[in-house]
Amino acid sequence: MSIVLNHTIVPATDKQAAATFFAELMGLEVSAPSGPFAPVRVNDDLTLDFDDRGRVEPGHYAFLIDDDTFDAVLGRLATWPAVEYGSGPEHGWDRQINHLAGGRGVYVHAPDSHSYELFTAVP
Repeated sequence: MSIVLNHTIVPATDKQAAATFFAELMGLEVSAPSGPFAPVRVNDDLTLDFDDRGRVEPGHYAFLIDDDTFDAVLGRLATWPAVEYGSGPEHGWDRQINHLAGGRGVYVHAPDSHSYELFTAVP
């Protein structure tokens, strides 16, 4: 049997707002509550469970995505001027993308100072 990440908890000050931000960014939907969580199904194997019951420490979440999804995310970011994003930590939130490993990548500054890294090729 291979190892598959099934779910992870994303700490948030407002679980519904954080789940909604991530879902809208990625073109997904927030699912019905599951216990204390606001879940977002990322794919057949993975759910991010947003939870506002504890202390929030900023986290980094990285996703390999296809070109169509990347283009859709960039389109949404272009209409969200208040959302910071950029080509990499060393460049700040420069509203640019990177081209590592021959693909495209971007870091998005999410609620609670989480960072979502989206890339189309594995560096």
